[in-house]
Parts: sequence; C-alpha cells; structure tokens
Amino acid sequence: MAYEIKKAAVLGSGVMGSGIAAHLANIGIPVLLLDIVPNKLTEEEEAKGLTLEDRRIRNKFASTAVEKLVKQKPAPLTTKKNLSLIEVGNFEDDLDKLKDVDWVIEVVVENLEIKKALYEKIDAVRKPGTIITSNTSGISIEAMAEGRTEDFQKHFLGTHFFNPPRYLKLLEVIPTAKTAPEVLSFMLQFGEDRLGKGVVIAKDTPNFIANRIGTYGLLVTLREMEKRNYSIGEVDSVTGTLIGRPKSATFRTLDVVGLDTFMHVAKNAYDKTEGEEQQVFELPAFMQKMIDNGWLGAKAKQGFYLKKDREILELDIETFEYVPTKKLKTPSIEMAKQQKGLANKVKSLVYANDRTGEILWSILSPTLTYSAQLTGEIADDIVAIDNAMKWGFGWQQGPFEIWDAIGVAKSVERMKADGLTIPSFVEEMLAKGFDTFYKEEEGDLFFYNGDRYQPVPVNEKAIDLKRFKKKNGVIKKNSGASLVDLGDGIALLEFHSQSNAIGLDIIQMINFAVDEVEKNYKGLVIGNQGKNFCVGANLGMILMEAQDDNIFELDYTIRSFQNAMMRLKYSRKPVVAAPFQMALGGGAEVCLPAAHIQASMETYIGLVEVGVGLIPGGGGNVNLYTKHLKGLPNGVQVDIQYVANKVFETIAMAKVSTSAEEAKENNFLNFADGISVNPDHLLYDAKQAALALYEGGYLPPKKEKVPVTGDSGYATMLLGAEGMYLSGFISEHDLKIAKKLAFVLSGGKVPFGTLVDEQYLLDLEREAFLSLVAEPKSQQRMQHMLLKGKPLRN
Repeated sequence: MAYEIKKAAVLGSGVMGSGIAAHLANIGIPVLLLDIVPNKLTEEEEAKGLTLEDRRIRNKFASTAVEKLVKQKPAPLTTKKNLSLIEVGNFEDDLDKLKDVDWVIEVVVENLEIKKALYEKIDAVRKPGTIITSNTSGISIEAMAEGRTEDFQKHFLGTHFFNPPRYLKLLEVIPTAKTAPEVLSFMLQFGEDRLGKGVVIAKDTPNFIANRIGTYGLLVTLREMEKRNYSIGEVDSVTGTLIGRPKSATFRTLDVVGLDTFMHVAKNAYDKTEGEEQQVFELPAFMQKMIDNGWLGAKAKQGFYLKKDREILELDIETFEYVPTKKLKTPSIEMAKQQKGLANKVKSLVYANDRTGEILWSILSPTLTYSAQLTGEIADDIVAIDNAMKWGFGWQQGPFEIWDAIGVAKSVERMKADGLTIPSFVEEMLAKGFDTFYKEEEGDLFFYNGDRYQPVPVNEKAIDLKRFKKKNGVIKKNSGASLVDLGDGIALLEFHSQSNAIGLDIIQMINFAVDEVEKNYKGLVIGNQGKNFCVGANLGMILMEAQDDNIFELDYTIRSFQNAMMRLKYSRKPVVAAPFQMALGGGAEVCLPAAHIQASMETYIGLVEVGVGLIPGGGGNVNLYTKHLKGLPNGVQVDIQYVANKVFETIAMAKVSTSAEEAKENNFLNFADGISVNPDHLLYDAKQAALALYEGGYLPPKKEKVPVTGDSGYATMLLGAEGMYLSGFISEHDLKIAKKLAFVLSGGKVPFGTLVDEQYLLDLEREAFLSLVAEPKSQQRMQHMLLKGKPLRN
C-alpha cells in the first residue's frame, strides 16, 4: 500500500513529546498531543472549584506542555501560528481519535510495561495500516512489539529523535524483524524529505548508535581526566571546536543535557552490557556525588560549572569546591591552529608529545576501537556510525573519518603498544593493503564494508558542492565567488569569500553570472554550503575606506552593489536565491531582488545595518518596500503609509527572523517563495524552482514607478522614533539614522502618493548611506562590531 502521513498523534507531552509535536506542526502536519489524566488537584485548582472531571484538568499535562512551547529557548516552533495545528487531549477520553491518524509516536516514560500496556490500547483503536513508532532511547523495540496483532507488528518500529527535535539532525530508525520492508523504506524517505532529518538505520541494541558511542566517549573522557589529573576546564579547552566538536565540548554538554538524564542513558548501557565494556558505563564516584548533591547542570544552576558574579567557575573534583576555570596552553595547540583543514589539525594534536596530545590520544584511541568493534552489531556499516555521530552529537568528523585523519596504520601500531585490542575487521583491512576506511575516486566517495570498497549511498537531492566541483569543475571563479554548472541548464553562483562577505570580487561575479546565464543557461541559483549564506557586505573594507575619506571609492562600490542587485532583479532568466542560517544585511539584499527565494527552514534573515550605524546600501530599503507592496492581493486598496511604517520598523529595529516561516511574516519571503525543511536538499530544491520558472515561460518584472509617502509620511514614521529618543530608549545617533532611513523610504521632499522611479530611491539610499558612513559615531560602531562581534550603543 502507498503510505501518506496527513495527521499524526504524539503520546506523551514531556520535553521530547511536545518538541516532536512542534516539529510536526512546523512542517504543516496537524498533530494530536495526548498525555495521562492528573490524579489530584492543586490547591489553586481546588480554590477555583475545579474537579478532576473538568476537561481543562483532564487535559492539563498536554495543555501546559503546549503553553511552554511558546516560551522555550531555543524556540521549538518556527512561528507561533503553528500552535493552531496542535490539538490536546488525554489517554482516557481521546484514545479513540487515533483511528483518524496515519502515524502514532509514543514518547511516554521509559518503562517497558507501561509502554506495552499503552500499545495494547492503541492496537484496539488504530485503523489497519497506521504506522506506530516509539521514541525510546534504549528499550528494546522487539520487546515492545511482543503480543501485538500482526498488522501492528508490521507497522511498528523505533524512531529516535534527538533533542531539540527542530534543530538536531539525527533520526535513528530501528526496525524489528517483523517490520514490513515497505514501511521501513517509507519512513526512511519521509524522515529525510518531510521531517528534514539525516536518517540512519540502527539495530535494536542498547542505546542504538549515537548514544552508545557518545556515552562511551564521554565516560572514557571522565575516566582519563581523573586518572591523568586534568581539570574540567582543561579538558573542555581541547575537546570542543579545536577537534571539530561542538563549542560546549565535554562538560558544558553534560551540564546542558543534565547529569540525571545522562545517568539514565549510561545505566541503560551498563545494565545491558558485560565485562570490560560494562565497567566503562559505570559512573565515576565524583559524578554520582554530584547527582546526590543535586548539582545536575544548567537546570540546577550548577554542575561541572557554576556562574558566580559574571565569572564562570569549574568544579574541582578532588575538593568539590568551585575554582576559576583553567585552559590547557601547550605548543601543539598553537601549531594546530596553523594547520590547514580539520584532519591535519586533529592529526597534529593527537600525536603531540605534550599534555594536549596525551589527553586526546587517551580519549580518542579507545573510542575509535570501540566504534570499530560495534560495526555490524549496532549498525550495518561505518557510514551509519559516522553519520549518527555527526548528526546526533555535532561532531564534524565521525569516528572512522577521524581514524582516517590520524592515519589508520600508524595509530593501530600505537594502540597495540598501549595494549588495546584491534577489531578483526580493521586488522583484515590493513592486511589487504587498504589503509583508509574511505577513499575518493573521481569525485565519488567509497567506504570499506568489511570486504571491499563500495560507494557511499547518496540521495540525488543532496548536492555536495565540494565533491560536485571536484567532479565537474567550475565555469569561472575569483577570490570571492565561483560560477558552477549545476546541470539541466541551471548555473549556481557560490560565494566563498571570508564569512561570504560581499566585496567587489563578488559583485564582479554577479555581473558575469547574469551575462553568462542570459546567454547560455535557463536560470541562476545563488547559494553555497558555507557556515552561513552571507553575513553582509565587507565591513572591514567599508570602514577602511571611510576612515581614509575615500568617499569616491565608496560611492563607486555602493553604486556597483546597487546596480548588481538590479541586474539580478531584471535578469531575463529567473534568479533563485537559496539562503540558509544567517542571511544578514547584504546577504538579505542579495535575496530580495531574486525572482524566487527558496529558503532553508532555518534561515535567519534581516537588514541589520542600523547596528553598525548605517542603513542598507544595496537596494535593501527599496526592495523590501516594493516586496511588501507586491505581496498585497490584487484589487486591495493599498495603504502605503502602513507599508512604509512596517518596513521602517523592520529595518530601524534590525529585526531578524528566527526561521524562514517568520521571514514570511516579516515580508522578506512572500507567499510564492519556498521553504526547504531538509538543509541538504536546499540547492536541489532551488534548482527545481529555477527550472519550473523557466519552463513556465518566465518574464522579468516590468520596471514600474513606486508610490511613496513623501513629506507627511516622513513625519509619521519619525513620530515613534522621536518618542523613543525623548524617553531615553534610543540615542541621538540612533535618531539621526532613523531620520535618514525615513527620508529614503518616504521618497524625500515630495507630496504623499507621488510615483517615483526606483533609481531615484536608490540614489536617496546611496546618499544617506554615504553620509552616515562618514559619521565618527557610525565608524565607532563598525569598529566595535569588527573587534567585539557585538553592536555598540553610542
């Protein structure tokens, strides 16, 4: 049968359950959120005369969880509007509603008997073909399905999300022996295409893949720290970004997760393993003492770290006192910073003959051999293990990629000398003369499967730009950008300057790209796979020119930027912008003139120039204003003052959307623009959008005059800003910037409703930008941002 998920139910409304419900609502799936019925009233509820029979009380747990979604940080919802897709209820009154859903996700307490009792009730009401999954993080999936009907067992499997579900990429899918193959393949595709996850198939073993290896690695780190007499801060200073792990490293991560939560995960592995492996999963005495003290981490306001009077202190595990945080400072750290690429950095650190090398080798070597020992037991191949660690724990390299980086043969020799047991499949690989787990041939990636090399499976929607360019080359490149042939008549303009900041090199490539695409291609996509889409114009260059009074040079740069944006807007072939993560300032200005924006769900877009004492200078003011006007339905009486006020507020307050969905509410995206839930599919989706526009007979927009609010509109916009200045909320310089911005958006000294050319508005924008860039206070703001990474209020 063909499966489709039109409606889902989540059973259990704790942090994970409500987070999964929010993620389903984010992708447009209506969801029923159920939980148990309370067995007693609070004093407050009794005082109000409520009883246990009141519907409000019976649904209390699910209702409270939904209310919390709005306040949680980071936000589980992409927009508050998605709350309307979540319906609440309870297990006693609403279980029969499960007959109307296509997928039931169980997220109740980690207790096998409680889960089995609930499944019995679900089995009685579900319609045949409904998929049932458990979000358990470690209970046996096979054991849960015992005693259920044949249809239930065919449609049952584990789907283990990572917290927070909106942001963490990993979804472990765990089938049982009786899961129907078509159900498994549907969930794999649904997980990737609709849920936007990186999906791996895990075997039904304790803690599955990521938590099994991640927990082992963390406990090895605790053991080695204690054994070798390192401090908590010293370990964190070398187990974070330095080796391609999250900034929270080891102990900050444990504080965020919560020591009690970590204890449950470790205990689950301890109870289900034996021998030497089991000993590793035993919590060290100092950690047990912390749990007994209630020092559980961030939620208890103290754990391995404690914030006291703005200072972050670390726990001394000997004295149990909090002391100033220490960091490791060794020659190898400085050497590693000079190395190019993460693989070379890690290699130089692991083999360093100093305190950094000692701790990293002692943590990594057992974790690598453990990962290899589990290959075949917890997952079918090394690719699933590497992906699980990258997507679930935020490692930039999985265990086998790290092993390749440090050299398999060299490290195995040293591991043997240390008395570590080398798993037979690694020994066999080396004996066959193969010395890496992965190899690349003509741009394609292969992995060792225990016998030979086979291609790493790739979804055609996941375009890996680095590999794609190795295979197919580029049309043209300079220091700031490359033009790449994406195939099927679509070209891609990829930014790759530092932070993808826009300078003259990128502007030059934009002009070249439009010329080339108009002549030889069907459409252009602007996208890349850096850390962020683009964080704005090259601020350092602007400040340098401003301090040297090179206003002529700046005028030329800003004029060139504006002209390039107009070329994108009026290109004869469709231009699709594909923003993701941060698209700020100039990054937003590149998106606004595009014929279509295909944004990643996690796109944080905004015109933030006010923060550095400027206003947008690349057509951002004009293009956001006209996008607002064009977004209004045909035939509706346009209130241009309302639109001008809204745009003024968005730019003056440097509003940044917290998702692509919110960017629609801020009018950076319109109703026709697209959102990609899976960031790996973004370039593919953008390419398809460009092709669809071309096939649909795309014509560029007509150059039309723009209605402006003029003198009276200028005064109206400034009313709020002047009030804020008089109340002391904004500075005199903020007010000066607001006046310049209002002047540009109102069209200057003209009557209300005057129709003006776009170029006239661009000239006003450029003049305002150049006058602000010459202001000492704006230059101070730019300098502060460049040095401190934070806005200055002066």
